[in-house]
Amino acid sequence: MTDSGKSNRAVTAIITISLMAACFSGCGTKNTKREYTLSAVHQVNGRQGVCVEGEYYWVSGSTTLTKYDKDWNVLAQNDDPFAGYDIEVNHIGDIDVYNNELYLGVEYFMDGVGRNIQVAVYDGDTLELKRVFPFNDSTGQLECSGIAVDPDSRTVYMCSWIDDKSSNYLYMYDLDSGAYKGTLTMDPSPKWIQGVAYYDGSLYVTADDGDADKDEPDNMYRVDVAKGTVTKDKVFDDVTRQGEIEGLTFDKNKGQFILLYNRGARIVLGMPKGFYDGYTEEIHEVFVYDMKVQ
Repeated sequence: MTDSGKSNRAVTAIITISLMAACFSGCGTKNTKREYTLSAVHQVNGRQGVCVEGEYYWVSGSTTLTKYDKDWNVLAQNDDPFAGYDIEVNHIGDIDVYNNELYLGVEYFMDGVGRNIQVAVYDGDTLELKRVFPFNDSTGQLECSGIAVDPDSRTVYMCSWIDDKSSNYLYMYDLDSGAYKGTLTMDPSPKWIQGVAYYDGSLYVTADDGDADKDEPDNMYRVDVAKGTVTKDKVFDDVTRQGEIEGLTFDKNKGQFILLYNRGARIVLGMPKGFYDGYTEEIHEVFVYDMKVQ
């Protein structure tokens, strides 16, 4: 073999190894199954959503926002988060945070029906409203149970809880301009979606698809951003008591997954209606899981 032939083979081998390394370090993690190990449980004030950035956590109730430090001590709370709106709203779903700004899906919700949906941005320190995206009425979205920020594609995703055709999609808005970008079709579509989060190139949704009356667990699904294909990622058979799954977030710094879960209340058409035996109030907890790639 000539020296030039040996050289060409060496170059080809280097390129092949480089491509394999790039895949293993980048694209490979986006499709790899993770193992979730429960490491801590903390009781919190809100029943809807959770997000994390740096050393801080935020939790949303239907009508509250609370900021916590790294040890889950309360730093600030807003009990009047709807001040400043021009339309009637009464409900916050799952939330997200980006650059110390909170992204909320806000609406008027009653007995399973939503209207006046808004993409609202709040200050991460004061917990007060800063601005609102113009909502596109032609999207077909009938409810907003959660919101997620994808900084890679500069996209804000909104999900819907209602179990009809409109919940087959995630609704997309431009992170910078607020303009509507279209929909991502989920196939197959999870039922009764409660929250959405973006992590490591994929979207994750929580679904209240287990029957608490029958002690059936709820689930989390991973959504391929490019194709919309959906796969089951975790069954929550390790919570304190089966109840109502809510929002979710991923702590990049600690390599942890965090889930908000409610127990004790009977949920009818998305609203608490009485309590299970042994409970006089609904309990809201965040479940913290350590993550490891299998």
